[in-house]
Amino acid sequence: MSTFRMREVDLMGRYVDLGGARTWYDVQGAGEPLLLVHPGGVGVDSRAFGPIVGDLSAEYEVYTPDRRGHGRTADVEGPITYELMAADTVAFLETVVGGPARILGMSDGAITALFAAMSRPDLVTQLAFVAGVFHRDAWHPSALEPDPANPETPAFLLDSYGDVSPDGVGHAPVVARKLAQLHATAPTLQVDDLVQVATRTLVMIGDDDEVSPEHASTMLRALPDAELAIVPGTSHGLLVEKPHVCGAILLDFFGNAPVETFAPIRRAT
Repeated sequence: MSTFRMREVDLMGRYVDLGGARTWYDVQGAGEPLLLVHPGGVGVDSRAFGPIVGDLSAEYEVYTPDRRGHGRTADVEGPITYELMAADTVAFLETVVGGPARILGMSDGAITALFAAMSRPDLVTQLAFVAGVFHRDAWHPSALEPDPANPETPAFLLDSYGDVSPDGVGHAPVVARKLAQLHATAPTLQVDDLVQVATRTLVMIGDDDEVSPEHASTMLRALPDAELAIVPGTSHGLLVEKPHVCGAILLDFFGNAPVETFAPIRRAT
């Protein structure tokens, strides 16, 4: 087994061991727990939620961990899979949160959160599935790395990775290859798999997202208890582009029971 180069990082936050991954996380706010599961990619981590954490932590105790190989959490020997990240998420709920929670997942984090909800529905009271897919073929081609064996990472993302990673920027190509392989092969859930997701779910995308409205609509129809939000004038970065609009939608979803509608069509049955 190889040894990853480690360096000291002076950062606020806490650490917990999850399945061999020394996982960094932060907690803000007070109230019932809300777990944020960040997007994936080299240089991408829980900092992606920065513009929206303030609105959410005004109502909830918000947990923002960095997944293995991302942000302030070091990489771990072996591949990165959605099943493994979902297991880490479940362990975080059990170990740190101490029980069930609402979950907001974004992009790769949405997929991770979906897998967690499927494996442990008792731990996920509500799920906000933001800008994610249930099958890899639904991503717009621009969202995927062209070559899993030699993925290219933009310089600004390398800088972001190097700023906080305990592995150092020299380890970025290793993580890039792992994530390229992940995205080349997963997820491959089918519509019938979504039936087992009993958790009340908000499917949320931008109107110019890397996820098509058609795919989001398929999820809406397949999930037993789902709602759909398409945020106008936004892309895959909708939480950053319109944080207060997205925050209002999310707080309404998390904080209020579904209303009785006057003219239901899909929900009429």
